[in-house]
Amino acid sequence: MRVVRNLDSLEKLILKKRAKKNKINERVNKIIKNVKERGDDALGEYTRKFDKVKISPNELRVSEVEISAAFNALDSSLISSFKFAIDNVTKFYKEQLPKTQRLKEANGKVLITRYIPLERIGIYIPAGTAPLISTVYMSVIPARVAGVKDIVLTSPAALDKSINPFILAVASLLKIKEIYRVGGAQAIAALAYGTKTIRKVDKIIGPGNEFVTEAKRQVFGEVGIDMLAGPSEVVILASKDANLDYLTADLDAQMEHSGGVGIVVTNSRKIIRELRKKRIGGFILRVRNLDGAAAAVNRISPEHLEILTKKPSLVLKKIKNAGAIFLGENTPVALGDYTAGPSHILPTSGTARFFSSLSVREFLKEVHIISYTKKALQEEIGALEKIASLEGMNKHIESVRKRL
Repeated sequence: MRVVRNLDSLEKLILKKRAKKNKINERVNKIIKNVKERGDDALGEYTRKFDKVKISPNELRVSEVEISAAFNALDSSLISSFKFAIDNVTKFYKEQLPKTQRLKEANGKVLITRYIPLERIGIYIPAGTAPLISTVYMSVIPARVAGVKDIVLTSPAALDKSINPFILAVASLLKIKEIYRVGGAQAIAALAYGTKTIRKVDKIIGPGNEFVTEAKRQVFGEVGIDMLAGPSEVVILASKDANLDYLTADLDAQMEHSGGVGIVVTNSRKIIRELRKKRIGGFILRVRNLDGAAAAVNRISPEHLEILTKKPSLVLKKIKNAGAIFLGENTPVALGDYTAGPSHILPTSGTARFFSSLSVREFLKEVHIISYTKKALQEEIGALEKIASLEGMNKHIESVRKRL
């Protein structure tokens, strides 16, 4: 591992690692435009070009027979494992569900906040180098808990036109019946604008490669998106008490992700010395103390943060920016990826400064309802008149006066 002595140098190295070899925005723009204009024909064209699979429009949708067959092929132990993870995620998100809020004042003024679920969402499930089977339940469940009625999945097809059977099996467990064998930027375009076969959605959720991410960026505004996800990353904040075997195992796990970034932030000479002997990709940032380590983490704003110190809860108080935080030596990131409960769809590339991890609220619209009596109106017109007059909005004032 490479030792870095200051944050500026680390940020340059991370940016260099993340840098794209080619600018893809123009290529993605062309794909989106083509799908928008030609619909299913364009989807077939790009599936042949990029995935080497010839699919006709009537083959885009995965049949319910194929979905059921994938589930029926599962052995009982695997079904139990999936159900265990699904139960954990469901329990977590049910606790997140917000309730209608009501504020009623003595003069009869009533303010209500109501949460209304989105009607239709699209979820993208990558299936290239590593089919993200767990992403199915990590994205579907918070939407289900929120009350979304229509949930559609898209995922790239294999050479034999099939979708990964475990993706289909988990979808079956979650009662998802609308699945399409299409991937890449073209899938995002189809979800955003609709085609003859695929009806457009209100919001698009899920990770993907740089083409998928760029497509989500370009269609935002036409539809909602969850976030712009980059390569997976972990920061491990380690003191001299950290178990080196655990630390290296977690770094090795991170390197299983394509383009994964692993960073160790530590004030321990011993940890640095031992890690430099290991053949693990990633960086080591040396800091003076744990306060400096916490400050460095807040600036990096990682997707995953592990705190491997003697008293991790004390360090936790100083952390402001991270997608998900894993406390103590018995809590590896892998738990969050599969079974803990919170979704593994998290902000990356420093965006944890302003993005949140996937939540039930991602699938809810917050609507404000306002109701006044004449008495309440009378009490507020004075302040309203003064403020509206500053903006020159005299007809606004008149619209209130007429009620009185």
